[in-house]
Amino acid sequence: MANAMLGVTGAEFLLSMVEARWAARNGSRMDSGHKAQQELAKIEQQVTKLQSLAGQDENTRREIEQLHDRIHALRKQVASHFNAWEKTELARHPQRPYALDYVERIFTDWSEIHGDRGYADDPALICGMARFHGQEVMIVGHQKARDTKQKVYRNFGMPNPEGYRKALRAMKIAEKFRRPVFTLVDTPGAYPGLGAEERGQAEAIARNLREMARLQIPIITAITGEGGSGGALAIAVADRVLMMENAIYSVISPEGCASIMWRDAGKKELAAQALRITATDLTQLGCVDDIIPEPAGGAHLDHEAAAALLDAALQKHLSELKKSSIPELVGSRYNKFRNMAQFLRVED
Repeated sequence: MANAMLGVTGAEFLLSMVEARWAARNGSRMDSGHKAQQELAKIEQQVTKLQSLAGQDENTRREIEQLHDRIHALRKQVASHFNAWEKTELARHPQRPYALDYVERIFTDWSEIHGDRGYADDPALICGMARFHGQEVMIVGHQKARDTKQKVYRNFGMPNPEGYRKALRAMKIAEKFRRPVFTLVDTPGAYPGLGAEERGQAEAIARNLREMARLQIPIITAITGEGGSGGALAIAVADRVLMMENAIYSVISPEGCASIMWRDAGKKELAAQALRITATDLTQLGCVDDIIPEPAGGAHLDHEAAAALLDAALQKHLSELKKSSIPELVGSRYNKFRNMAQFLRVED
């Protein structure tokens, strides 16, 4: 019991320091949100260990619960102040759940589809049939990895043209059997290698854009991490485009934009802000239909909670789309994308 009390006192002292430093920052970037989140994660691990110690009295258990509440509240406060670049770093976090993590937690009876029946399979883009709360659906998603061997195997989540052709083949199967399509976007972009260009990377992306615009089935896209360039849009022409709270969606990376505009990749934070790549910005611009909240601190801290929030959003939007006829869906989808970026109109 004495060890538990000492542990609680130590954790409370560390938490008080983080709270005081965050409250006193006054907008300064010297104490970034990521640093605060990392410190909170360490404190929470310490508090969780304290919960497992035997011989605790009621007061000790109550103090531990209060510590959890304070950590949760501060996490929410810190997350609400993330700027565009900090959200970019969160979207790229290596512990963030990837497509197969969501498939495992949300869907059942997953059966993967391989190959484009023309050249090869592409592990960077997964496709497969599954059941979503009893309904048969098709899933298409970018797949990143965490260890070096898997990163190379998945090509760092950057599809080749055969990946996009495989995705279109899967979506055509879904159309044939009247199955809704869910696409999960998380990629730096299409692979820019010489081989990919020789095999028709641009043509594969363009074909997907055209064909998805007229598929006779409901399509829902969720941008779960990093949505980069046409490599993301090639599976994101959908009736509903949803975006996780800390995801980003852009035609170019902040580093690439800074290199072109200012010839200095170090101005990536300024570029991230100017590009308006966050979920809030893109909702205001009409590019995204709904923002999916994340667990306090980000999806990387709680895969189960992140999956539950995505699950609820997918259920809500699918049920709404089912109320519309197929011609209405296709017409609305076409108009949705044609009307994007119409910010200037010249009067006759």
